[in-house]
Amino acid sequence: MSSLAAEPTAISLTPLESSLFAYLLTVPSPPGSPWTLRVAGGWVRDKLLGHDSSDIDIALDTCTGVAFAERVVEHVERCPPKEEGGERNSKKPKTFATIQSNPSQSKHLETATLNLMGLSLDFVNLRSEEYAEGSRIPEVKFGTAKADALRRDFTVNALFYNLSTSSIEDFTSSGLADLRSKTLRTPLPTTETFLDDPLRLLRAVRFSTRLGFALHPDISAAARDPDVRRGLKEKVRE
Repeated sequence: MSSLAAEPTAISLTPLESSLFAYLLTVPSPPGSPWTLRVAGGWVRDKLLGHDSSDIDIALDTCTGVAFAERVVEHVERCPPKEEGGERNSKKPKTFATIQSNPSQSKHLETATLNLMGLSLDFVNLRSEEYAEGSRIPEVKFGTAKADALRRDFTVNALFYNLSTSSIEDFTSSGLADLRSKTLRTPLPTTETFLDDPLRLLRAVRFSTRLGFALHPDISAAARDPDVRRGLKEKVRE
């Protein structure tokens, strides 16, 4: 079973990850609109648990994922990344793919994806989500890193790795502690979280089984809530 590294606020990058992140930091931002690049979610969790991960999601604070992907492709054309040995890489991404939002599958924002330096990357902007009463389709807006962390399913999936500072950011204030104790909990009140998106209850069971984490008592209690159970049945039937 995996154990958290002795230094839980530090991540050991592979040489390829180091080169990739250093290169992404050279992509020029628009004048007057600097950005902060963060890796979000599962990659951070897995690296802290000592696992390799190819699930690299880059979260942007001042532009959409599509806009950033366009800048990356332009930058690669002008200044390709270097291969091992210092030679410029001749394999350049000519374009990128766009994954459309799909609210019925709990995917609420357009994502850009491309292959760079042999790794598959997803780009998306930080966001906040607000659910109107009686609706499971949120209003999605640009958000801060904290707002983005709080709207995520579980605290251990809400950690960020800041490329500029090479540091872990825990905006829920619980993610690192929950990773140490192997506990799965939601950043916001659990019953409310599951009523907004009942599929998160299934994800809780899946993550608990895969990672060997215990469900926080609030999750177990919410799973017995009649409204949550009804909402899950309706969601599964969609």
